Amino acid sequence: MISASSESESQEIVSSLLHKRLIACANVSSQVTSSYWWKGNIEKADEFIITAKTRLSLVEKITEEVKNIHSYDLPEILALPILDGSKDYLDWLNNEITSDK
Repeated sequence: MISASSESESQEIVSSLLHKRLIACANVSSQVTSSYWWKGNIEKADEFIITAKTRLSLVEKITEEVKNIHSYDLPEILALPILDGSKDYLDWLNNEITSDK
């Protein structure tokens, strides 16, 4: 899960991760409002949330790539486990990610 400051930034991140085969697919949410602590103050910002599907083994490479592109000093990049799912979908996901093979 990755937050982005704009739709264009989120599309740039997704495009880069897809072209480098670090993810099999991504969903970009419509604009959401985030509230958070930053440097001692409560802040509020409109953001887009990217849900990218990948392997745990690629999280470090994805983090590096996102940091190179992202406009934030400290981008939100979180890895959440896939506990289970359709075998066909999970097979497809694994087959499409070729960066670490």
